[in-house]
Amino acid sequence: MATKSSVEQLNSFLRGEMSAVETYQMAIDKIDHISTARDELLINLKSHQDRVMMLRDAIVACGGTPAEGSGPWGVFAKAVEGGAKVFGEKAAVAMLEEGEDHGLADYKRGLDDLEPVSRSMVSEKLLPQQQLTHDRVSALKKRV
Repeated sequence: MATKSSVEQLNSFLRGEMSAVETYQMAIDKIDHISTARDELLINLKSHQDRVMMLRDAIVACGGTPAEGSGPWGVFAKAVEGGAKVFGEKAAVAMLEEGEDHGLADYKRGLDDLEPVSRSMVSEKLLPQQQLTHDRVSALKKRV
């Protein structure tokens, strides 16, 4: 059984990932269907969706209850939606990169609050996937 702080940290990661899913869905909806950026954003969306499932499973395995929604992280999703409407694809990708930066820092900062099994999952699976989505959107930002 994991500690209460470990479950709380995993739920914090889960809320961040749910916010990322919401944010990517909103940004993708605002980007032209023929845009080459769309395919890359869909790959990142799938990665975040996979992480939501992994985190939910890990929380349940630890005896915890997974968070239901993104909570305060959902505010970021709304900001991206507004930016995409007003400023277009370039601004939406820049905001997604900011979210990826935050997610990367959050995973690194929260590692010490996890018990060994959860820490291993985060460091070996979630953090590398977060780095990939971060790198993908950073490269995309340079091209749009």
